[in-house]
Amino acid sequence: MPKGEPYIPETITVHLGRPDADAMNVEVPFADYIKNVASSEIYPTWPEAALRANIYAIITFALNRIYTEWYRSRGYPFDITDSTQYDQKYTYGREVFENINRLVDEQLNTYIRRQGTIEPLFAAFCNGTTVTCEGLSQWGTVGLAEQGYSPYDILTYYYGDTIDLVQNVPVQTSTQSYPGFPLELGYSGKDVRMLQIQLNRISRNYPAIPKIGEITGSFGYLTQEAVLKFQEIFNLSPTGMVDEATWYRIAYIYTSVKRLAELDSEGIAQGEFPLQYEEELHIGMQGQNIRALQYYLAMVGAYYANVEPVPITGYFGEQTETSVKSFQRTYGLPETGVVDRATWYDLYRAYMGILDSMPPLAEETEEIVPFPGIVLQEGVTSPYVRILQEYLNYVGQTYPEIGSVRVTGYFGPMTRSAITTFQRLFGLTETGTANVATWNDLTSVYSDLKYGYQKQPYQNPGYIIT
Repeated sequence: MPKGEPYIPETITVHLGRPDADAMNVEVPFADYIKNVASSEIYPTWPEAALRANIYAIITFALNRIYTEWYRSRGYPFDITDSTQYDQKYTYGREVFENINRLVDEQLNTYIRRQGTIEPLFAAFCNGTTVTCEGLSQWGTVGLAEQGYSPYDILTYYYGDTIDLVQNVPVQTSTQSYPGFPLELGYSGKDVRMLQIQLNRISRNYPAIPKIGEITGSFGYLTQEAVLKFQEIFNLSPTGMVDEATWYRIAYIYTSVKRLAELDSEGIAQGEFPLQYEEELHIGMQGQNIRALQYYLAMVGAYYANVEPVPITGYFGEQTETSVKSFQRTYGLPETGVVDRATWYDLYRAYMGILDSMPPLAEETEEIVPFPGIVLQEGVTSPYVRILQEYLNYVGQTYPEIGSVRVTGYFGPMTRSAITTFQRLFGLTETGTANVATWNDLTSVYSDLKYGYQKQPYQNPGYIIT
């Protein structure tokens, strides 16, 4: 990273092992990395002040590794490891907790530094029980929070009074740079058009943000209203003007809600992925083109029983190779497991054929909601909990053992009991939480009962072709 003002990177490369271990490197969105570490290092039931203090430390530690180029300056092709002996715990492929997901989104562009410096603090921490250190004690933050300490008070307790929390740190994204002046009522142009496109897309995930409607490139009252609501939701000064902090926060949230790792649940628009063959893809590769390949395989695999769908991870592993071979076998291509030009174009044509067969989606079209990417558990309030409760009630009409729950959006004891009963009936581990396995099985049963066939997240309406 250039030694100027620190920024929040779009991605971070994690080595899945000790620095010198022969292990895989994975490039993941920086926000996902922080959420993963926080879910691996701390407990979601801790007081919020303790959670926030720990998240600040986790963000800052990662930024310090990137900013100082700690590993890259030593010749390593990664930014950080998943080894707690050297860095912080990252669990590849794990789910994250809903409240941690929310807190990280709120805090992501804030880090700790010493007064008079710009470098992110080397925010050392340990659990404070089996391991102690000179930095922050994770379990110690709980006691301080219970005594009424704020997140900043907790951080100064461990790191001293000479620290600052730097807020509204710029986010490095693929979007164009801030135009250099605030956008406000009366302005027009390509920057406003981009702003409107991004806000409309964000409003799908944050429905409190009103739709702007037609993209005109003119900053009118509807755009101002959407900006105001965005600023309120993400704790920015509610001015209705798009200053630098708001511009980059919108860019980051837009990138987050559309990141390619989630496209297995929402579909893509033209231009989101490369259409032309660029290079041969094979096992061991990673990056955006692999995500594109996996998305096409996932979509085609949902419609053709002989093609094995694959999760969208961005890494070409054995599962992706098997899926590629199944597609090649189905389409009469050599079963190499390598995506050459012929395989790429046949796969893309199959994907486009599926898209062409789909009816256009209207706003009111009823869809099966895919797993939101966060574990829902007792104590959580979320729109996804409301959807979960609606699904449970519908399935409960056929399976009365599940009982009924009030559709409130709050995950209370009755929701936990209903989930546990569903898990027991359908042979799942009885956790009482809605993880990906439970969510997928519940939506499958709901779809079977409501529509008479299984409607996968990739499918709209989605009959399987055999």
